[in-house]
Parts: sequence; C-alpha cells; structure tokens
Amino acid sequence: MDIELHYREQGSGCPLVLLHGNGEDGSYFEHQIERFSKRFRVIALDTRGHGGSPRGNAPFTFSQFADDLLDFVDRQGIPRAHFLGFSDGGIVALLFALGHPERVNRLVLNGANLYPDGVEPGLRARIREKHERYRANAPYEDPAVQRKYELVRLMAEEPQIDPEELATLAVPTLVIAGEDDMIEDAHTRLIHASLPNAQLAIIPGDHFIAHDNPEAFNEAVERFLLEA
Repeated sequence: MDIELHYREQGSGCPLVLLHGNGEDGSYFEHQIERFSKRFRVIALDTRGHGGSPRGNAPFTFSQFADDLLDFVDRQGIPRAHFLGFSDGGIVALLFALGHPERVNRLVLNGANLYPDGVEPGLRARIREKHERYRANAPYEDPAVQRKYELVRLMAEEPQIDPEELATLAVPTLVIAGEDDMIEDAHTRLIHASLPNAQLAIIPGDHFIAHDNPEAFNEAVERFLLEA
C-alpha cells in the first residue's frame, strides 16, 4: 500500500469500522462514535484522498478503496470486525465483504448502491452532466480540481456490482436507508432481497440519516450488531 490511512479510534471490544461517503471523512459519524464506543472498538477511517488520508498514486476506485481497507485491518492486526459503510463507504464495505467474507462479523450498508442507476433520476442526471463537463478537460494540473473530477467520476461510473453476486454473501447484513433517500427505494430493496442473510430498515429521513436522525439510526444499528 502506498499510503497510510488516517483514522480515529475510541472504545474497546469487537472492532467496528466506520466508512464514510463521497467527499467526506470519518467525522461524518460524530453522532455514532461516542455511543458505539461504549460497546465496541470504534474505528472511523478516512478513505484514500479524503480527510487526513493522502491521495497516493494508486487508482481512485472502489476496488482500490476495498484493497486499502484490507491492508488497514491487516496492519492493525484485526482478523474480524463489524463494518458500517455509508453511501460510498457502503460500496467499499460491500466489495470488501464479497472479497473477504471471513473477515466480517456483521455488515451494515447505509444508503449504498450497486450501480449508478440506483441513484434517483434527477440527481443521476446532474451527476452525469457534471461528470461530462469535468471529463472533457481531464486530467487537471490543479490537484483540487482533479480531486473534484475523481469524486464525481466515482458516482457517475461506479460501482458495477451484479446483484447476483450478492447471493454468495452469507454474512449477517443490515440494509438501512432513509424514507426519502437519494438511492431509489426499489434499489435498496433489491440489495436486501439479493442478500441471503439480510435485514431491512427504512427510517424517517433522507440520505443522511446517521447525521440527521441519529437516535433512530443508532438504535436500529446497535440492535442489529448486538443480536445473538
């Protein structure tokens, strides 16, 4: 691995790795870290090129982010953990679990999608328009502009996960989203239906339920993680 990921750690017990969304960092989970750290060793990561983690020279793709995650847990000496991924972080968590199910105790997918068309049509169109505008002049000499291009490219072109791939993932999984999520309800339900050992929770709020409706979100997640 060409970089070391920045992270915040709090608590003890079974590791719970938190993975944030596009353009964010681990501080997105400000309403989760304190509560979950009472029962778990909470580790809030900054993805490559986000927050305190360097960009490095490796590809800026979800597959690379999943490889980075494997390297991180290996370096930390963590054989198994719970993983909670939000939005892009949910995609990373899912790819990691598909590749390394033996490393996952329980999986929480919050507002994740399997492919770009899982995003609601209006936002999807805006993402594509922005992507085309950036792509016309890429790559950029200005690192800040190049980063914006890479972030929007992720949303416009990735991921590309076949729902049938999920049938092999027997890890206990909670698929959780907001009632007014930017991920289409039918797509969230497709993810749930495609996983053989999954629960579904739809709670009041939009895409950012962990931040905007933390009590309901935390209760649903904690109940799932503590199931026997």
